[in-house]
Amino acid sequence: QVQHVQSGGGSVQPGGSLRLSCALSGSTFDNNPMAWFRQVPGHERKGVAAIVPHTGLTKYADSVKGRFTISRDSTKNILYLEMNSLKLEDTAVYYCATTSSLILGWPLSASRFSGWGQGTQVTVSS
Repeated sequence: QVQHVQSGGGSVQPGGSLRLSCALSGSTFDNNPMAWFRQVPGHERKGVAAIVPHTGLTKYADSVKGRFTISRDSTKNILYLEMNSLKLEDTAVYYCATTSSLILGWPLSASRFSGWGQGTQVTVSS
């Protein structure tokens, strides 16, 4: 059982930056994809970014490409999402996620991920 403990997030003005962290404990494997999703009320959870730690492969939703960076510190087993040039439409609850699957499907599907963080609110407002 992998535990996911998120931190970071908060409120920021448009153009600002935030970093989300997801501390993972338990058995994780570098071949398995890790990801960040976000969700706004009344909408489904959508994939934002994913990484396969073993290969360094990363993928991003078009809406965040060039602004967000996903990374993982293998020594501490922490997954990060660095968010820059934040926009009003980035406001959402963000979730980290892990999967036992070896396949990184794209676009990301929440149903393929079995381990989830508790969620953290990111609010971008002027």
